[in-house]
Amino acid sequence: MITAIAAALFFYGDFTLFMLTYITTFIFLSFRAVQSAGRKRSRFFLVVTYIIVLFLQVIFYTIIMYEERVLSRVFSILAFLLPIIVGHFVAGRNKERNLPRFQETVTISFAQIHALGNDISRAINKFKKNGKNLSYKNFKYIIEDMPRHNTFRYVNTESLTADYFNAAEEKLDDPHLYVVISNTGAPSSEFISTFTQKQFNHASLAFDAELQTIVSYNDGQRVYPPGLNYEAVSYFNRKHDASILVYSLKVTHEQKRAAIDLVAKINREGSAYNLLGLLFGRSYKSNIMYCSQFVYFILEHIGASYFHVSGVVKPTDFIEKDYLRKLSFVEEIKLNES
Repeated sequence: MITAIAAALFFYGDFTLFMLTYITTFIFLSFRAVQSAGRKRSRFFLVVTYIIVLFLQVIFYTIIMYEERVLSRVFSILAFLLPIIVGHFVAGRNKERNLPRFQETVTISFAQIHALGNDISRAINKFKKNGKNLSYKNFKYIIEDMPRHNTFRYVNTESLTADYFNAAEEKLDDPHLYVVISNTGAPSSEFISTFTQKQFNHASLAFDAELQTIVSYNDGQRVYPPGLNYEAVSYFNRKHDASILVYSLKVTHEQKRAAIDLVAKINREGSAYNLLGLLFGRSYKSNIMYCSQFVYFILEHIGASYFHVSGVVKPTDFIEKDYLRKLSFVEEIKLNES
């Protein structure tokens, strides 16, 4: 089975297929480690090892080895075998007999993959269909942008100016908040759409119908630090079919005041973009969030939330989970149509 996969990667492998293979291998090896009879600490250590190896695989392929050369393909295929070898080495070093050894891991894991061949085939077709989103260019941008992010401390402080808050306060008499769901073309949004299968993958909040006070968590476009930032409408125009959906949510004067004050508090204390939260739905510190997590946080804390999510909040949840019809559709703006 390993020989067949290696041969397929050598002759037909592209960025999407290599990434899918690395991720699928990680999932099955981690599942095998968790289901083994080893000690809890040993199993945890092995899964963490697989996570580190997956990260190294992605970095290695994206930054170093992405070239159409035979040698590049050979090294990328060796990277595919790396977690199996490392897992065997870790199990041996820990002298844990119940952790999966090399032969056991290969036989069981890839037997399972073979049994799920139809599912994997469908997954590959889906990834191929979304190959533009899971592109080398987008993935490389995300990897290179990672040093600007921090999951454990704030990196963005007072990015919003006094003029911004003055503009927001001028709209206190408007009894609405505006939820903005966008299809921006940002590399992170395009990558996320590969897995969510949603067209719209960014959420923002505005205090005015003219959208002069849009705010959310984003990457700062390598101009501002990742975290809480002002967003002009032009920010969303990063591909030819970029568009935004605008919805209004009726709130009281006190709730809108509380929302502005809460944004100001985050702005003072500091913020950072929650990359890990996209996977796990949690934050190490209160002001480390991703875009839809931020919007949900604001609505929940001012008593204006209209649905409940315990894990990852998706931008489209604000529309799809509006069972009580609290939102009112305002407009769709297609940014490149005259």
